[in-house]
Amino acid sequence: QVPLVESGGRLVQPGDSLRLSCAASLSPFSDIAMAWFRQVPGKGREFVAGVSRYNSHTAYADSVKGLFTISRDYNDRMTYLQMTNLQPEDEALYYCAAKKTQNTRSVPTTDDDDYWGRGTQVTVSS
Repeated sequence: QVPLVESGGRLVQPGDSLRLSCAASLSPFSDIAMAWFRQVPGKGREFVAGVSRYNSHTAYADSVKGLFTISRDYNDRMTYLQMTNLQPEDEALYYCAAKKTQNTRSVPTTDDDDYWGRGTQVTVSS
């Protein structure tokens, strides 16, 4: 069973909003900090947003602060990335990542996480 499955990526126009979803089969979900990364061809994965185990702490890349919001639903074991005012530079393959941690305030911001999804493509073009 794939531990993380992303969905929601599609073609959008500049200025549009989009919500990505990540379904986790990992349990207990509250033992895991979650994050979103993105990658464009020829470059490494870039941190986008992260959230701690109990949703108490979040972190964002400077490029998306105030535009993207990460959240999680414990009942459904989902993690979301709400993106607004999308621009061509946001076009990428977006990955969901999970990191086991005992630190309830820890937010994963580096790509050494324990689990990764296969990604969902976001294309921004007019």
